[in-house]
Amino acid sequence: VSLQMMKHAWDNYKRYAWGLNELKPISKQGHSSNLFGNIQGATIVDALDTLYIMEMKEEFKEAKEWVEKNLDFNVNAEISVFEVNIRFVGGLLSAYYLSGEEVFRKKAVELGEKLLPAFNTPTGIPWALLNIKSGIGRNWPWASGGSSILAEFGTLHLEFVHLSHLSGNPVFAEKVMNIRKVLNRLDKPEGLYPNYLNPSSGQWGQHHVSIGGLGDSFYEYLLKAWLMSDKRDEDGKKMYYDAVQAIETHLIRKSSGGLTYIAEWKGGLLEHKMGHLTCFAGGMFALGADGAPSDKTGHHIELGAEIARTCHESYDRTRMKLGPEAFRFDGGVEAIATRQNEKYYILRPEVIETYMYMWRLTHDPKYREWGWEAVEALEKHCRVDGGYSGIRDVYNNHESHDDVQQSFFLSETLKYLYLLFSEDDLLPFEHWVFNTEAHPLPVLHKDDVNKEENQK
Repeated sequence: VSLQMMKHAWDNYKRYAWGLNELKPISKQGHSSNLFGNIQGATIVDALDTLYIMEMKEEFKEAKEWVEKNLDFNVNAEISVFEVNIRFVGGLLSAYYLSGEEVFRKKAVELGEKLLPAFNTPTGIPWALLNIKSGIGRNWPWASGGSSILAEFGTLHLEFVHLSHLSGNPVFAEKVMNIRKVLNRLDKPEGLYPNYLNPSSGQWGQHHVSIGGLGDSFYEYLLKAWLMSDKRDEDGKKMYYDAVQAIETHLIRKSSGGLTYIAEWKGGLLEHKMGHLTCFAGGMFALGADGAPSDKTGHHIELGAEIARTCHESYDRTRMKLGPEAFRFDGGVEAIATRQNEKYYILRPEVIETYMYMWRLTHDPKYREWGWEAVEALEKHCRVDGGYSGIRDVYNNHESHDDVQQSFFLSETLKYLYLLFSEDDLLPFEHWVFNTEAHPLPVLHKDDVNKEENQK
């Protein structure tokens, strides 16, 4: 089914928005997000590995040809370093590792080089925004005290280690290792990592902590850096398990109705709200269970299962059986969005991602049942003539579509659904680690690294 869904999403993108970043499935035209500046083709690059894995060979071939002829980084525009890294660099790296086609390696390294000026700050903590022509960077104007954002500068590690591996140029890995050094030197309030860090002073901004947006993928990349290094990156491992310990102590709570959730921390005060983005953490806890301190493995799996259950409830308690952007645990409500601006669903993957990890790590059939519920809801409410659209209010009887088919719907949501219903030997966890946009990157086994050293 996810294959037919992919075909519907891709064919309509091709028909109405080919070469542009994203498809507007209701108006049947292209949509260009300012996150990518003037770089085009986000959906194509994000979908390459999904097309390959689903054996959509014709589609993969035309996507590859577009990349060869038209993917151009020589644009005078400001981009989000984080979004371009996870979608474009990640997508190109995976396409290369899966297909072996040299064009993808070449483009990935070329783009990586264009991102390097973002690190030209007093601390080496990169800017959020970069003009890739002029090399001038800056931060989001709304970010606390001119700070860079934890989830943004903390979600470059996997891709940059691979860029060094594939180019033989150590500079990429050095840039991301330096970020770790800066973080290790700093005092962490209660062992937690605030979402804001000033790249000039090297000091934290506001003491806000979140495992949802602004924080999320930083934690994911600590664990995955260790796994991707074939468990040699001891520093990443230690940082991850220490962070989980602090998260358990300060952020994880149980509602009166017995649902485990992860709250947000604002300078010592808890906000009892959980974002859809935070739902990825169930899969993360389960994935990290195996390397946890010896007596804690079962506990981490259990934690993953509890988060999966809470997130399933956030879906189940809506009209459309699709989860809201954020849901609360206060004033008698549990796992329900109480604010209008949090009731939307933009085709996000995190809940399905957690189902996929929980299925692979426990084989409890309920995760496939829950995944199937999500498929039915997507088909009923998000599928339109011209593709798939997000929904403005999941509690409503009638769909009000937002008219965007996000590139991550093809990259993540449909890929995780496909993997949830596939055999475990498709992209097995011992050989592949998924970046935060679901792009699989190979584990760098010891012999790969030595082989690479000998080639230099």
